[in-house]
Amino acid sequence: MDYDIIIIGAGIAGLTSAIYAKRAGKNVLIIESKIPGGQIVNAIGVENWPGEATISGADLSEKIHQQVAKLGIKTEYDEVLSVEKNSEKNFTVKTHDNEFTTKSVIIAVGAEPRKLSEKQTKDAGKRAISYCATCDGALYQDQPVVVVGSGNTAKHEISYLENIASKVYQIHHDDPIPEDAKAVFVAIGHVPATKAFKEIVDLDEKGYIIAGEDCITSCPGVFVAGDCRTKGVRQLVTAAADGAVATEAAIKYLD
Repeated sequence: MDYDIIIIGAGIAGLTSAIYAKRAGKNVLIIESKIPGGQIVNAIGVENWPGEATISGADLSEKIHQQVAKLGIKTEYDEVLSVEKNSEKNFTVKTHDNEFTTKSVIIAVGAEPRKLSEKQTKDAGKRAISYCATCDGALYQDQPVVVVGSGNTAKHEISYLENIASKVYQIHHDDPIPEDAKAVFVAIGHVPATKAFKEIVDLDEKGYIIAGEDCITSCPGVFVAGDCRTKGVRQLVTAAADGAVATEAAIKYLD
């Protein structure tokens, strides 16, 4: 089947894109490698989403995904390996199991937590390694833990864990892990999941897809939304905004 728009990624940006595209009468497919919702699924409490004083990331994601499902939008669960441009307005999106053709593409793959170094992973031994203090912090009530990182994310993790753990160590990349720490919480930034698209769109030195607030990439017909885009603010509301903007740009391109 030929699609008008294929959306790669079912986080907040991708789901919002799908809603706008379907309401515009476009034939839409979402391709997601994991589960709908993206990184926010792991958040115990979200307090900066308009209209919800507090809601879990999983519940918020589920509500939006249900809205997508009610519109009859299909989601294919597979990993995208590449996007290839066949002609002026025709692309092939290749996954592990299938190939899909589409007139336009919206990339909304987000960014993943940067992994612990090989040295520190070895140093951690059998201790738990977590990338989300709000997800796993409660498991270490009154126990010593360590946070790896020095930026704003690390500060947030430390602040959260200080109310749970008996002691919170802060160390930097490749520093030795304190012997008494029972768990290692990693907060050393994120890496955009964009390797599959380096041949079709321009990336910056960190791997983010280069695009302005119009969400238009270097390749006509390919658009980007959410945390994988070069931008100053990466929040749920800006991901949703990107989803709307990218879809409107795609619709203008198609029409």
